[in-house]
Amino acid sequence: MANYNKVILVGNLTRDPQMSMLPSQTPVTEFGLAINRKWKGQDGEQREETCFVDCQCYGRQAEVFNQYMSKGRPILVEGRLRFSSWEDKTGQKRSKLRVVVERFQFLGGRPAGAEAGPPAAQPPAPSAPPSEPIGPDESAPPPDEGNPDNIPF
Repeated sequence: MANYNKVILVGNLTRDPQMSMLPSQTPVTEFGLAINRKWKGQDGEQREETCFVDCQCYGRQAEVFNQYMSKGRPILVEGRLRFSSWEDKTGQKRSKLRVVVERFQFLGGRPAGAEAGPPAAQPPAPSAPPSEPIGPDESAPPPDEGNPDNIPF
């Protein structure tokens, strides 16, 4: 039988990320994610629920995540579920389901007062002088209408 373990979530951080080091000196960052769901009930009333998920990422991703993310920021994470179980100090069995982040994508803009990242590898494109109208280039040749490969989108 085939197995598949994949999770894709979009939500907001519930707390600032916490980075630590494993004994192997691999960075690990832990954070909480809140995912909101809104729907209309059978009675027509608007309802909402929030799902809280604990997440971890490792290596260079952990360092980048810890550097740029903070409580309240939106994020898209892609990863897999990991189940952990242990006994606490009192001998009770405990368990937790987490998302191990394999990829993430920052969402939203840069927060106010945030530093810019490293300079871009390419210089910015020159802009048109303010006196010239901004629009299509009138001197460009018309598209080749006889070419079947010229798709207009």
